[in-house]
Amino acid sequence: MKPPLLLIGQGSLDDGGSAEFGRFVHRLRCRLDRTAADVSGGYIAKARPRLSDSIASLVARGHHRMVALPLSLAGDLRTGTEIAAAMAREQELHPTLACDYGRPLGCDPRLLSLLAERLADAAAEVPRLRLVAAGGGLLDEEPEEIGLGETAVVLVGDGSGDPMVNADVHGVSRLFWETLAHEYMTVETAFASLARPGVPGGIERCRRLGARRVIVLPYLLFAGGLLEKVWGQAMAYAAGHPDLDVRCAEVIGDCEGLADVVVERYEEALERASH
Repeated sequence: MKPPLLLIGQGSLDDGGSAEFGRFVHRLRCRLDRTAADVSGGYIAKARPRLSDSIASLVARGHHRMVALPLSLAGDLRTGTEIAAAMAREQELHPTLACDYGRPLGCDPRLLSLLAERLADAAAEVPRLRLVAAGGGLLDEEPEEIGLGETAVVLVGDGSGDPMVNADVHGVSRLFWETLAHEYMTVETAFASLARPGVPGGIERCRRLGARRVIVLPYLLFAGGLLEKVWGQAMAYAAGHPDLDVRCAEVIGDCEGLADVVVERYEEALERASH
C-alpha cells in the first residue's frame, strides 16, 4: 500500500472554505483509493479538521510514513515556516512518523488553464437589460456589445506581508495575460488583503485605461469568506460606476483539474523518495 497523502491548509475562521477543502479531500480519496492510497487533510490553525487530528488518525490506522502537500497557491515564507514547525511538533508526538513533501502547486500551467475557464464563463454571461428614462417612464434597453479588446481583467491574489509573494502574483498576472488572455485589454493585479492595490484600486486602474467591462478573477483555490469579500468590494465599486460592466468570476475550486495537479505532485514525491 502506498503512503497516504496529507493535504495541509493554513486555516481560517471561514466555514465555506473549510467545507470546499473537505470536499476536495473526499474527491482525492475517491481517486487514490483505486491505487490503494489513503488521503487526509487538516489545517495548521483555526479551522477544522486540525492537522494534528488528521495525522493522529492516520497513525492510528497504521501509517508511519506519509506525503505532505501544502495546499496553497503562494509560497509565503511565513506559511512555509508555520507548516514546517507544525510538522516538527507532530514528529515529536509521533517519533516513528516519516514525511516526504510534495512540490508546491505554484504557477502550474494547468491551474492557469482553469483560471482561463473561469474567466471565459464570466465573459460569456448575458448582460442584464438596463433601465433608461423615456417619456416620464422607464424602459428596458439592450446593453451595448462589448468586445474582449474593451474588457480588462483584475486578477486578485490573497495578499501577503511578504513582498516576494506579492511579486509572484504580479508575475502570474503577466504570464496569464501573455499566454491565455492576450485578447483582453489588460490583466491587472490586485489583492484581497495586506497588500495594495485592493480590488477597487485594481478596477479603477482598468477604468482609467479605458475598459468598458472589467472581470474580477480571484486567484484563490476555494470559495468562502475571502471570495465573498472580493465580490463584495467589486460590487460596491460597480454600484458607484453604473456605466462600467463589472463581473466576478469563480475561484479555481474543487474540480478534477486541480486534483490532477495534486496527484502529480504526490506521485513525484513518491518517485523522489524511492531513489
